[in-house]
Amino acid sequence: MGLKVYLDGRFVEKNEAVVSVFDHGLLYGDGVFEGIRSYNGLVFKLEEHLGRLFESARTLMLEIPLSKKELEKTVLETLKVNALKDAYIRLVVTRGIGDLGLDPRKCLKATLFIIADKITLYPKEYYEKGLVLATVPTVRNHPEALNPQLKTLNYLNNILAKIEATNAGVNEAILLNAQGYVTECTGENIFFVKGKSVWTPPPYVGILKGITREAVMGLAEASGLAVREDVFTRHELYTADEVFLTGTAAEIVPVVKIDNRLIGTGRPGPVTLKLMKAFKKLTLKEGTR
Repeated sequence: MGLKVYLDGRFVEKNEAVVSVFDHGLLYGDGVFEGIRSYNGLVFKLEEHLGRLFESARTLMLEIPLSKKELEKTVLETLKVNALKDAYIRLVVTRGIGDLGLDPRKCLKATLFIIADKITLYPKEYYEKGLVLATVPTVRNHPEALNPQLKTLNYLNNILAKIEATNAGVNEAILLNAQGYVTECTGENIFFVKGKSVWTPPPYVGILKGITREAVMGLAEASGLAVREDVFTRHELYTADEVFLTGTAAEIVPVVKIDNRLIGTGRPGPVTLKLMKAFKKLTLKEGTR
């Protein structure tokens, strides 16, 4: 059976899932999206993902054509139609078809599509041996230019940083903000461990408030660690006991080297490994079916 995509009210074959070249999501990156995971048929943190989608759309003054309840039902139906239990779900809402001008009022109806498929962001060995990161020249978007809390279709800031990471021969890029503070990576939030504390940047420095980030913060607190949301520089990363990344696609992945500096022992640390196990258990018992 071929992959079926939900597109504006109906399921179509993958090769028939097309949008107009006049869609402002394509022309201008005018739209919002969410990446969501399902584990054994349970959709992880679906309510939180839909909440963030609607918040992003509200700031963009983009009207989503379905309610949260309708979207929840449609996401589950997309999994069922494709007979998927463990999947990555991409939910996208664009401004819709307009003219060649910028004016969003010329787009009369949003385009909505949902793709459910498999995803492997990193090979298994990276979870066992850890990632190598580098700080890149591209600065994170200023919150009053294009707020990183908005999960929009305009991902050029992230893509430019990813290109720089690739050119540097490393797995991922760390973006700093204009003040020199650590923000996040191109597709993941960043944490470091120091003693009994776990640190991660606060939203106001310029990060996406990750759904996995929030879940991991809860798991860390439940395990007796102190969780701190505070600004920090690369120095704190270089001298940390452990560093790890979190994201919907990546889940939790260890970091062992940053800017040619070994982190801790140069191997995935005990706190990271403990959180990875706890997160896996969480995904198998929490979710929407």
